Amino acid sequence: MRYITFLLTTVLLSNCHSNSTSNVPVEKSNAATAKSDISDESIFNLTTTWRTEENKEITLKELKGKVLVMVMIYTSCKAACPRLVADMKNISLQIPENKKNDVQYILISIDPTNDTPERLKAFAIEKEMDGDEWTFLQGNKESVQEFANVLSVKYREISPMDFSHSNIISVFNHQGELIHQQEGLGVNNQETVKTIIETAK
Repeated sequence: MRYITFLLTTVLLSNCHSNSTSNVPVEKSNAATAKSDISDESIFNLTTTWRTEENKEITLKELKGKVLVMVMIYTSCKAACPRLVADMKNISLQIPENKKNDVQYILISIDPTNDTPERLKAFAIEKEMDGDEWTFLQGNKESVQEFANVLSVKYREISPMDFSHSNIISVFNHQGELIHQQEGLGVNNQETVKTIIETAK
């Protein structure tokens, strides 16, 4: 499997109750200039498979063609994850109507054992995130760890259904290249929103 690397600012491990805040800009790559190209830095090089909340098997490459806004959560989390979900919804509400169709919001579970497609579907409905613009993904432990490494998201299992984890929202361009990260809970998200709007068609 090809592994991809990013030049990212180091992020500290924070637990589910973290209040740390910062925006982490990521330098845009010039390796791919056309939407049909995939550079060495693209997440679309990863070949692992995932299950959506609709129980459909996909690879990340199937998400190609839209601006991707991604976060890693788990549905049984009671502290940080609800705030991350609220941050994602707040970001989505600030995207102009003429850009909305070019943005996809991806929530990847760090608890693949308990967050089955059925559980992710119920969570999406409960949180009113069941529209076409929202996608929830379940992988296996290896694929989740691999993708967490790509995002510089650090997490570890404290007990069954309880994890400590970084609180990071990441934005990818149409080629699957990381272009921006927002770290923290309830932080000022204007740079994130601006990046999405400027990148979307």
